[in-house]
Amino acid sequence: MSGLIWSGTALLLGAAFWSDVRTMRIPNILTGGFFVGGLLLHSISNGWDGFWQAMLGAAAGFLPLLVLYLLRGIGAGDVKLFGAAGAWLGAASVLELMLYSMLLGGIGGGIYLLAVKAVRFKPAELSDTESVRKQTLVRFPFMLAVLPAAIVMKLLA
Repeated sequence: MSGLIWSGTALLLGAAFWSDVRTMRIPNILTGGFFVGGLLLHSISNGWDGFWQAMLGAAAGFLPLLVLYLLRGIGAGDVKLFGAAGAWLGAASVLELMLYSMLLGGIGGGIYLLAVKAVRFKPAELSDTESVRKQTLVRFPFMLAVLPAAIVMKLLA
């Protein structure tokens, strides 16, 4: 069963990665379909106990990231993705994936921002107002951290 769970999760994360990197969106049909798939898998294999464990996993993936979404820290697709992943992985594993993802995202995002700042920093050429006006919002697809985090998590298991 563990192999099936990881195969389904890998398929979910691979498709979400592809979509997020290309379009900065994770489709609802993907997250919704995998959420239902996780519920069905665990319900069929473990009955009502499996269903409730999958629901607990989905809530563990969804609710903490909902707070980050409300603070405009991540997109709604990322929130729904972790809910779907939680339905497959369960509460403890989705929280572990979340931790690794945030660590790798923080490291990768920090390196990226430092590189952007180094390229943009030209104090002699721009006044403060012009410098602020010319800076644009930098978006970082969270899947650039989530997929490597899942790989690290699987390798450490």
